[in-house]
Amino acid sequence: MSAARPLPPHRTAALSAEDLAGLIACPRCDAVYRAVQPGHGERAVCARCETVLIAPRRRAGQQLIAVALAVVVLVVAATMAPFLAIEAGGRAHASSVLDAALAFATAGPAAFLALAVAALIVFIPVLRALLVIYVLAPIVANRPPAPRAAAAFRLSEDLRPWSMAEIFAIGCAVALVKIADLAQVHFGPAFWMFAALVGLVVVQDGFMCRYSVWKSLER
Repeated sequence: MSAARPLPPHRTAALSAEDLAGLIACPRCDAVYRAVQPGHGERAVCARCETVLIAPRRRAGQQLIAVALAVVVLVVAATMAPFLAIEAGGRAHASSVLDAALAFATAGPAAFLALAVAALIVFIPVLRALLVIYVLAPIVANRPPAPRAAAAFRLSEDLRPWSMAEIFAIGCAVALVKIADLAQVHFGPAFWMFAALVGLVVVQDGFMCRYSVWKSLER
């Protein structure tokens, strides 16, 4: 289901604040539409670039909270469990994700880079998941939004490009293929946890209708 007809720029400039509240802009091409709430199972998409603008789903809030909880559990468990073990020349070494991220934490200028890596692959994904739970839990329970819920959801969206746990997992997989001829590599439990995390991130983005969340926070 496509969204309503785009509004010309001169029309949007003349609209009142009340009228502006009923508009939605495409995040990819900036086309502006009058927001029309589609039925469940339908989607409103941009007529210019076909980006999904509104996609309400039944029980999406409960599903997103469940996915966010799974993300927290997986990330926390993956930081403590062995990520991989390398064996070469009769010597073996196993390392967790947090060990790898903080390996250079005391190495002068490299300490900042180590802390940044730890934040991108561990702390920011957990923070985003906790913010989603904080925002959606009252909405799912049919209660008023939590204090500063709008700011929390905005922060979660701002952090989305910086949450790179899945990028880390994919990068490690590529690197391990290259060193497989030099050493014997064994995947630890944390590797499979990060593999599952990649799937959960895709599911979370598929379930999330940001327009519906913002509308719920405005009530």
